[in-house]
Amino acid sequence: MAKSVDEAAQSSDETGQADKTNSLQSLQEENDYLRSELEDLKLLYEATIEHGEAVEDQLADQSNKLEALSRQLAKYLSPQVYKSIFEGRQEVKIESSRKKLTVFFSDIADFTETADRLESEELTAILNQYLTEMSNIALRYGATIDKYVGDAILIFFGDPETRGVTEDALACVRMAIDMQERMKALQGAWREAGISKPMKCRMGIHTDYCTVGNFGSEDRLDYTIIGRGVNTASRLESLATPGSVLISFETYSQVKEHIKCAENGEVNVKGIAYPVTTYEVIGLKDPAPVKDELDLVSHQLEKISASLLPEDREKLIATLKSALDRLTSTKTT
Repeated sequence: MAKSVDEAAQSSDETGQADKTNSLQSLQEENDYLRSELEDLKLLYEATIEHGEAVEDQLADQSNKLEALSRQLAKYLSPQVYKSIFEGRQEVKIESSRKKLTVFFSDIADFTETADRLESEELTAILNQYLTEMSNIALRYGATIDKYVGDAILIFFGDPETRGVTEDALACVRMAIDMQERMKALQGAWREAGISKPMKCRMGIHTDYCTVGNFGSEDRLDYTIIGRGVNTASRLESLATPGSVLISFETYSQVKEHIKCAENGEVNVKGIAYPVTTYEVIGLKDPAPVKDELDLVSHQLEKISASLLPEDREKLIATLKSALDRLTSTKTT
Protein backbone atom coordinates (compact mmCIF):
# COMPACT_ATOMS: atom_id res chain seq x y z
CA MET A 1 0.00 0.00 0.00
CA ALA A 2 2.79 2.36 0.91
CA LYS A 3 4.47 1.49 -2.36
CA SER A 4 1.42 2.50 -4.32
CA VAL A 5 1.40 5.88 -2.64
CA ASP A 6 5.05 6.43 -3.50
CA GLU A 7 4.47 5.39 -7.08
CA ALA A 8 1.52 7.78 -7.33
CA ALA A 9 3.62 10.63 -5.94
CA GLN A 10 6.44 9.82 -8.34
CA SER A 11 4.01 9.72 -11.23
CA SER A 12 2.57 13.10 -10.18
CA ASP A 13 6.07 14.59 -10.03
CA GLU A 14 6.85 13.28 -13.48
CA THR A 15 3.58 14.67 -14.82
CA GLY A 16 4.31 18.08 -13.27
CA GLN A 17 7.83 18.04 -14.66
CA ALA A 18 6.47 17.22 -18.09
CA ASP A 19 3.95 20.07 -17.86
CA LYS A 20 6.71 22.48 -16.91
CA THR A 21 8.82 21.25 -19.78
CA ASN A 22 5.91 21.66 -22.18
CA SER A 23 5.17 25.14 -20.82
CA LEU A 24 8.80 26.18 -21.21
CA GLN A 25 8.87 24.84 -24.75
CA SER A 26 5.64 26.68 -25.52
CA LEU A 27 7.02 29.89 -24.05
CA GLN A 28 10.26 29.42 -25.94
CA GLU A 29 8.39 28.89 -29.19
CA GLU A 30 6.18 31.93 -28.54
CA ASN A 31 9.26 33.97 -27.64
CA ASP A 32 11.00 32.86 -30.85
CA TYR A 33 7.87 33.79 -32.83
CA LEU A 34 7.68 37.21 -31.21
CA ARG A 35 11.38 37.76 -31.87
CA SER A 36 10.79 36.83 -35.49
CA GLU A 37 7.81 39.21 -35.69
CA LEU A 38 9.82 41.97 -34.03
CA GLU A 39 12.66 41.46 -36.48
CA ASP A 40 10.21 41.66 -39.38
CA LEU A 41 8.70 44.84 -37.93
CA LYS A 42 12.18 46.30 -37.52
CA LEU A 43 13.02 45.55 -41.13
CA LEU A 44 9.67 47.01 -42.23
CA TYR A 45 10.25 50.15 -40.15
CA GLU A 46 13.75 50.62 -41.58
CA ALA A 47 12.41 50.12 -45.09
CA THR A 48 9.60 52.63 -44.41
CA ILE A 49 12.08 55.19 -43.07
CA GLU A 50 14.36 54.67 -46.06
CA HIS A 51 11.42 54.98 -48.46
CA GLY A 52 10.17 58.06 -46.61
CA GLU A 53 13.57 59.73 -46.89
CA ALA A 54 13.66 58.89 -50.59
CA VAL A 55 10.19 60.35 -51.06
CA GLU A 56 11.17 63.43 -49.05
CA ASP A 57 14.28 63.90 -51.19
CA GLN A 58 12.19 63.47 -54.33
CA LEU A 59 9.63 66.01 -53.10
CA ALA A 60 12.38 68.47 -52.21
CA ASP A 61 13.89 68.03 -55.67
CA GLN A 62 10.51 68.57 -57.33
CA SER A 63 9.89 71.62 -55.12
CA ASN A 64 13.24 73.13 -56.15
CA LYS A 65 12.44 72.50 -59.82
CA LEU A 66 8.99 74.10 -59.45
CA GLU A 67 10.49 77.08 -57.64
CA ALA A 68 13.07 77.56 -60.40
CA LEU A 69 10.36 77.25 -63.05
CA SER A 70 8.18 79.71 -61.12
CA ARG A 71 11.01 82.27 -61.05
CA GLN A 72 11.43 81.91 -64.80
CA LEU A 73 7.70 82.28 -65.48
CA ALA A 74 7.58 85.33 -63.21
CA LYS A 75 9.74 87.20 -65.74
CA TYR A 76 6.85 87.06 -68.21
CA LEU A 77 4.46 88.77 -65.79
CA SER A 78 4.45 92.04 -63.92
CA PRO A 79 5.40 91.38 -60.26
CA GLN A 80 2.01 92.64 -59.02
CA VAL A 81 0.14 90.30 -61.38
CA TYR A 82 2.39 87.37 -60.52
CA LYS A 83 1.93 87.98 -56.79
CA SER A 84 -1.85 88.35 -57.01
CA ILE A 85 -2.13 85.05 -58.93
CA PHE A 86 0.10 83.04 -56.58
CA GLU A 87 -1.59 84.48 -53.51
CA GLY A 88 -4.98 83.46 -54.91
CA ARG A 89 -6.29 87.03 -55.19
CA GLN A 90 -6.71 86.74 -58.94
CA GLU A 91 -7.96 83.83 -61.00
CA VAL A 92 -6.38 82.91 -64.30
CA LYS A 93 -9.46 83.10 -66.46
CA ILE A 94 -11.00 85.40 -69.04
CA GLU A 95 -12.44 88.33 -67.11
CA SER A 96 -12.09 92.10 -66.98
CA SER A 97 -13.32 95.19 -65.16
CA ARG A 98 -13.42 98.96 -65.65
CA LYS A 99 -11.12 101.04 -63.49
CA LYS A 100 -9.70 104.53 -63.52
CA LEU A 101 -6.04 104.08 -64.41
CA THR A 102 -3.11 106.27 -65.31
CA VAL A 103 -1.59 104.99 -68.55
CA PHE A 104 2.00 105.60 -69.67
CA PHE A 105 3.48 105.17 -73.15
CA SER A 106 7.08 105.74 -74.20
CA ASP A 107 9.38 105.07 -77.13
CA ILE A 108 12.75 106.18 -78.42
CA ALA A 109 12.59 108.94 -81.02
CA ASP A 110 14.13 108.03 -84.41
CA PHE A 111 14.98 104.56 -83.17
CA THR A 112 14.75 103.09 -86.66
CA GLU A 113 17.60 105.34 -87.83
CA THR A 114 19.68 104.32 -84.81
CA ALA A 115 18.94 100.65 -85.46
CA ASP A 116 20.13 100.94 -89.07
CA ARG A 117 23.51 102.24 -87.89
CA LEU A 118 24.21 99.33 -85.50
CA GLU A 119 24.87 95.63 -85.84
CA SER A 120 22.13 93.40 -84.43
CA GLU A 121 24.26 92.30 -81.45
CA GLU A 122 25.03 95.91 -80.49
CA LEU A 123 21.42 96.92 -80.98
CA THR A 124 20.19 94.04 -78.82
CA ALA A 125 22.58 94.92 -75.99
CA ILE A 126 21.62 98.61 -76.02
CA LEU A 127 17.89 97.90 -76.25
CA ASN A 128 18.00 95.41 -73.38
CA GLN A 129 19.99 97.86 -71.26
CA TYR A 130 17.45 100.60 -71.99
CA LEU A 131 14.46 98.39 -71.18
CA THR A 132 16.11 97.12 -67.99
CA GLU A 133 16.91 100.62 -66.75
CA MET A 134 13.38 101.90 -67.47
CA SER A 135 11.74 98.81 -65.95
CA ASN A 136 13.75 99.09 -62.74
CA ILE A 137 12.53 102.66 -62.32
CA ALA A 138 8.93 101.63 -63.11
CA LEU A 139 8.94 98.83 -60.55
CA ARG A 140 10.40 101.16 -57.92
CA TYR A 141 7.30 103.34 -58.30
CA GLY A 142 4.90 100.37 -58.16
CA ALA A 143 3.97 100.39 -61.86
CA THR A 144 2.38 97.49 -63.69
CA ILE A 145 4.46 96.84 -66.81
CA ASP A 146 2.02 95.76 -69.51
CA LYS A 147 4.30 94.99 -72.45
CA TYR A 148 7.32 95.90 -74.56
CA VAL A 149 6.83 96.47 -78.27
CA GLY A 150 10.31 96.89 -79.69
CA ASP A 151 11.59 100.05 -78.04
CA ALA A 152 8.10 101.08 -76.85
CA ILE A 153 6.87 100.48 -73.30
CA LEU A 154 3.26 100.36 -72.06
CA ILE A 155 2.83 100.84 -68.31
CA PHE A 156 -0.16 101.60 -66.11
CA PHE A 157 -0.95 102.45 -62.49
CA GLY A 158 -4.12 101.48 -60.61
CA ASP A 159 -4.37 97.71 -61.04
CA PRO A 160 -4.00 95.12 -59.61
CA GLU A 161 -2.87 97.41 -56.77
CA THR A 162 -3.84 101.05 -56.29
CA ARG A 163 -3.11 103.86 -53.84
CA GLY A 164 -5.95 106.00 -55.16
CA VAL A 165 -6.30 107.87 -58.45
CA THR A 166 -4.29 110.92 -57.36
CA GLU A 167 -1.41 108.96 -55.85
CA ASP A 168 -1.32 106.63 -58.88
CA ALA A 169 -1.14 109.59 -61.29
CA LEU A 170 1.52 111.31 -59.18
CA ALA A 171 3.64 108.14 -59.04
CA CYS A 172 3.38 107.79 -62.81
CA VAL A 173 4.53 111.35 -63.55
CA ARG A 174 7.35 111.14 -61.02
CA MET A 175 8.41 107.87 -62.64
CA ALA A 176 8.50 109.57 -66.05
CA ILE A 177 10.65 112.41 -64.69
CA ASP A 178 13.13 109.91 -63.23
CA MET A 179 13.19 107.99 -66.51
CA GLN A 180 14.08 111.12 -68.47
CA GLU A 181 16.84 111.92 -65.99
CA ARG A 182 18.19 108.38 -66.33
CA MET A 183 18.15 108.68 -70.12
CA LYS A 184 20.44 111.72 -69.87
CA ALA A 185 22.83 109.74 -67.68
CA LEU A 186 22.97 106.90 -70.20
CA GLN A 187 24.01 109.15 -73.09
CA GLY A 188 27.70 108.88 -72.24
CA ALA A 189 27.67 105.09 -72.18
CA TRP A 190 25.80 104.90 -75.47
CA ARG A 191 28.13 107.40 -77.11
CA GLU A 192 31.03 105.11 -76.24
CA ALA A 193 29.06 102.25 -77.82
CA GLY A 194 29.07 104.13 -81.12
CA ILE A 195 25.81 106.06 -81.01
CA SER A 196 26.75 109.59 -82.02
CA LYS A 197 23.20 110.91 -81.99
CA PRO A 198 21.79 110.94 -78.41
CA MET A 199 18.76 108.71 -77.96
CA LYS A 200 15.79 110.54 -76.48
CA CYS A 201 12.44 109.28 -75.23
CA ARG A 202 8.99 110.59 -75.95
CA MET A 203 6.51 109.95 -73.13
CA GLY A 204 2.73 110.36 -72.92
CA ILE A 205 0.51 110.00 -69.84
CA HIS A 206 -3.27 110.02 -69.52
CA THR A 207 -5.68 109.26 -66.66
CA ASP A 208 -9.00 107.72 -67.64
CA TYR A 209 -11.32 104.75 -67.27
CA CYS A 210 -9.98 101.63 -68.98
CA THR A 211 -10.97 97.99 -69.21
CA VAL A 212 -8.32 95.90 -67.50
CA GLY A 213 -8.07 92.14 -67.11
CA ASN A 214 -7.31 88.87 -68.87
CA PHE A 215 -7.95 88.83 -72.60
CA GLY A 216 -7.43 85.99 -75.07
CA SER A 217 -8.48 82.36 -75.32
CA GLU A 218 -8.88 79.55 -72.82
CA ASP A 219 -5.35 78.39 -73.70
CA ARG A 220 -3.51 81.71 -73.99
CA LEU A 221 -4.24 84.82 -71.92
CA ASP A 222 -2.77 88.29 -71.87
CA TYR A 223 -3.20 90.58 -68.86
CA THR A 224 -3.57 94.03 -70.39
CA ILE A 225 -5.71 97.16 -70.76
CA ILE A 226 -7.89 98.43 -73.59
CA GLY A 227 -10.08 101.45 -74.20
CA ARG A 228 -10.08 105.16 -74.90
CA GLY A 229 -7.56 105.91 -72.17
CA VAL A 230 -4.95 103.70 -73.81
CA ASN A 231 -5.44 105.32 -77.22
CA THR A 232 -5.16 108.80 -75.71
CA ALA A 233 -1.91 108.02 -73.89
CA SER A 234 -0.47 106.56 -77.08
CA ARG A 235 -1.47 109.65 -79.04
CA LEU A 236 0.12 111.97 -76.45
CA GLU A 237 3.36 109.99 -76.63
CA SER A 238 3.52 110.35 -80.41
CA LEU A 239 2.96 114.13 -80.12
CA ALA A 240 5.58 114.69 -77.40
CA THR A 241 8.88 116.22 -78.44
CA PRO A 242 11.93 113.95 -77.90
CA GLY A 243 13.10 114.14 -74.31
CA SER A 244 9.77 115.45 -72.94
CA VAL A 245 6.72 114.16 -71.07
CA LEU A 246 3.29 115.17 -72.36
CA ILE A 247 0.26 114.68 -70.09
CA SER A 248 -3.47 115.24 -70.48
CA PHE A 249 -5.56 117.67 -68.44
CA GLU A 250 -7.07 114.66 -66.63
CA THR A 251 -3.62 113.73 -65.34
CA TYR A 252 -2.60 117.34 -64.77
CA SER A 253 -5.62 117.93 -62.51
CA GLN A 254 -4.41 115.08 -60.27
CA VAL A 255 -0.76 116.17 -60.01
CA LYS A 256 -0.78 119.97 -60.36
CA GLU A 257 -0.11 120.54 -56.65
CA HIS A 258 3.24 118.72 -56.89
CA ILE A 259 4.30 118.84 -60.55
CA LYS A 260 5.29 121.96 -62.48
CA CYS A 261 3.77 121.94 -65.98
CA ALA A 262 3.35 124.23 -68.98
CA GLU A 263 0.13 124.19 -71.00
CA ASN A 264 0.84 122.86 -74.47
CA GLY A 265 -2.44 123.44 -76.33
CA GLU A 266 -5.20 121.14 -77.51
CA VAL A 267 -4.94 118.06 -79.71
CA ASN A 268 -7.49 115.93 -81.49
CA VAL A 269 -7.47 112.23 -80.67
CA LYS A 270 -9.09 109.63 -82.89
CA GLY A 271 -12.18 108.21 -81.23
CA ILE A 272 -12.70 111.22 -78.94
CA ALA A 273 -15.25 113.84 -79.99
CA TYR A 274 -13.62 116.70 -78.08
CA PRO A 275 -10.04 118.07 -78.18
CA VAL A 276 -7.67 117.04 -75.39
CA THR A 277 -5.84 119.78 -73.49
CA THR A 278 -2.21 118.85 -72.99
CA TYR A 279 0.58 119.92 -70.62
CA GLU A 280 4.33 119.43 -70.82
CA VAL A 281 5.96 118.33 -67.58
CA ILE A 282 8.68 120.73 -66.39
CA GLY A 283 9.62 119.00 -63.14
CA LEU A 284 8.80 118.67 -59.47
CA LYS A 285 7.57 121.75 -57.67
CA ASP A 286 9.69 123.17 -54.88
CA PRO A 287 8.46 122.35 -51.35
CA ALA A 288 5.91 124.82 -50.04
CA PRO A 289 7.37 127.56 -47.80
CA VAL A 290 6.99 126.98 -44.08
CA LYS A 291 4.74 130.05 -43.81
CA ASP A 292 2.31 128.57 -46.32
CA GLU A 293 2.28 125.28 -44.43
CA LEU A 294 1.58 127.10 -41.15
CA ASP A 295 -1.27 129.01 -42.77
CA LEU A 296 -2.68 125.72 -44.03
CA VAL A 297 -2.43 124.12 -40.57
CA SER A 298 -4.13 127.15 -38.95
CA HIS A 299 -6.93 127.01 -41.49
CA GLN A 300 -7.43 123.29 -40.92
CA LEU A 301 -7.47 123.76 -37.14
CA GLU A 302 -10.17 126.42 -37.47
CA LYS A 303 -12.30 124.07 -39.53
CA ILE A 304 -11.77 121.22 -37.07
CA SER A 305 -12.55 123.28 -33.96
CA ALA A 306 -15.78 124.57 -35.48
CA SER A 307 -17.13 121.03 -35.81
CA LEU A 308 -15.96 119.63 -32.45
CA LEU A 309 -18.04 118.91 -29.38
CA PRO A 310 -17.07 120.84 -26.21
CA GLU A 311 -15.30 117.84 -24.62
CA ASP A 312 -13.37 117.12 -27.86
CA ARG A 313 -12.43 120.78 -28.14
CA GLU A 314 -10.89 120.60 -24.66
CA LYS A 315 -8.79 117.60 -25.74
CA LEU A 316 -7.60 119.51 -28.82
CA ILE A 317 -6.66 122.52 -26.67
CA ALA A 318 -4.68 120.29 -24.30
CA THR A 319 -2.85 118.69 -27.25
CA LEU A 320 -1.98 122.07 -28.74
CA LYS A 321 -0.76 123.37 -25.38
CA SER A 322 1.49 120.32 -25.06
CA ALA A 323 2.88 120.93 -28.55
CA LEU A 324 3.43 124.62 -27.72
CA ASP A 325 5.31 123.69 -24.55
CA ARG A 326 7.63 121.40 -26.56
CA LEU A 327 8.25 124.17 -29.11
CA THR A 328 9.03 126.66 -26.35
CA SER A 329 11.36 124.17 -24.66
CA THR A 330 13.18 123.49 -27.95
CA LYS A 331 13.60 127.22 -28.62
CA THR A 332 15.00 127.79 -25.09
CA THR A 333 17.61 125.06 -25.44
